[in-house]
Amino acid sequence: MRPDTPAENVDHTAEAARLERTAGLYPEDAEALLLRAAAHLELSGDRPSATKLYDRLLASPDGLDNPHLIRALKASNLWEYGHEAEARAIIEGVRASAPRDPAPWVIVAEALENHDELEAAHETFTEAVRHLLTDVPHPAQPTHPLLFGRHRVRRMLGRSHDEWDALADSVHSLPVSLDELHDPKRVWSLGSENPAELEAEILRLRAELGAYRAALSRPFPVAMLHWPAAELTELLETYPALAEEYPSHEEHLVSIERALRELSASGTPNLGIVTGTVPSYEAFAASEGSSPGDPTLLPQYATTLAARGRAVAWPPQQQANCWCGSGRTYGECHDATA
Repeated sequence: MRPDTPAENVDHTAEAARLERTAGLYPEDAEALLLRAAAHLELSGDRPSATKLYDRLLASPDGLDNPHLIRALKASNLWEYGHEAEARAIIEGVRASAPRDPAPWVIVAEALENHDELEAAHETFTEAVRHLLTDVPHPAQPTHPLLFGRHRVRRMLGRSHDEWDALADSVHSLPVSLDELHDPKRVWSLGSENPAELEAEILRLRAELGAYRAALSRPFPVAMLHWPAAELTELLETYPALAEEYPSHEEHLVSIERALRELSASGTPNLGIVTGTVPSYEAFAASEGSSPGDPTLLPQYATTLAARGRAVAWPPQQQANCWCGSGRTYGECHDATA
C-alpha cells in the first residue's frame, strides 16, 4: 500500500495477502510484515485469521523481536470476537512480564478500557507509567500514549489530577487540551442547541480527526537512506557511477539531516531513516531487473526498506544515540551541527 493511500480505500484482505507473500520473500522481516498483515485482517473483520497469524509468529522457531507486542495484539483481537477468558489470561501474562516496550502496555490497557474494565485499565496504565517513566526527565515519544490513556481513563473515573496527569498535559501538543478531549460530558454537547457549544465541539472533533488521519495515512515512514561508512565505501568501489550521489560520507550524513529537517518544516509527518547494506541493495536491484549502479533505484530501495519495517523514527530524543552511529547522543551530534 502506498503511503498516500487513504485508509478507507484499502482492500484489507488483498493487502494482508500481499504482505504474507512479501514475508515469504524476506524471511528476515517476516515478523514486521506478518504483524501488518494481521492488522489488515482485523480491519477486514476476519479476526480468526488474524489470530492464526499471531499464533504462527509465536510458534516461530526463530527468536522474536517483540513477543510481548504479539501477545498483546492477540489478546486484544481474541476479546473482540468472544474469547474473553483467554484474552484476560494473556493480558495478565503481559502485565506480569513487565515489558520495557510501551506498546504492549498500551494495547492491553486499551483492550480493558474498550470493554468497560476502567479500574483494571487504570491499574494497567499506572503500572506501565511507573515502570517506564519513574525518574525519566523527558518521556520519549512512544511512551506518550501511556500518559494520554491514563489521563483519559482517570477522567472517565472522575479522578482528580495527579503528577502523571500534569506530565501528560506537558507533552500534549494538540490545540485542544487533554481535559477537553477526555471530558466524559462532551458527548452531551452534541445534542445542544447552543451554536457556540456546537462550534466548539466541531473544533475539538476536527483536532482529533486530524491526529487520527495523520496516524493512519502513512502506514510506514517517509524514509531517507543512510549508508554506514564501510557500506558506502564498498558501494562506491563496486558501483563508481553512484559517486556523484555521494561525494563523501560526511556530506552524505549532513544531507540526510538537512533533507529530514526540510521535510519536517514543510509539514511532512512520520519521518524516518533506513540503513542500507550492499548485499541487500544488490538483491533489491536484481528483484527489479535493474543495475545497482542506477541512481534512480536508491529512493525505491529506501521505500522498500521502510515498507518492510526497517525504518527508525526521526528525530531521535536529545539523549538517545544519534541515528548516524557515531556513538554520541543526537543532541551532541547531528542535532547540534544541523
